Amino acid sequence: MTAYLIAEVKVTDDAWVPEYAAKVHDIAAKHGGKYLSRSGRITTLEGSPRDLSLIALIEFPSPEAASAFARDPEYAPFGSARQAGSESHLCVVDDTDVAGTIPYLGKG
Repeated sequence: MTAYLIAEVKVTDDAWVPEYAAKVHDIAAKHGGKYLSRSGRITTLEGSPRDLSLIALIEFPSPEAASAFARDPEYAPFGSARQAGSESHLCVVDDTDVAGTIPYLGKG
């Protein structure tokens, strides 16, 4: 079951960004992760605009793979640096349809 890690980040101190951007991609790939987007071009279509610097979207082969990436000891110092230099929120969503009405999605 495909899963997507969504990272919403408001950078407060950008000292961590260059090394994070250079190294974390490979750690995600080790867990089957593939970056679909890492963009600061955020357009609000509905609701109040969020105060974010960027949103990253990473596809993983499963929710377990996404969790393994986030818990990887190799990722830990990068995650700590991100947490210290940003306000961020990470969540994982799978590719199921909770209402069960979209035929190409798994039933949730």
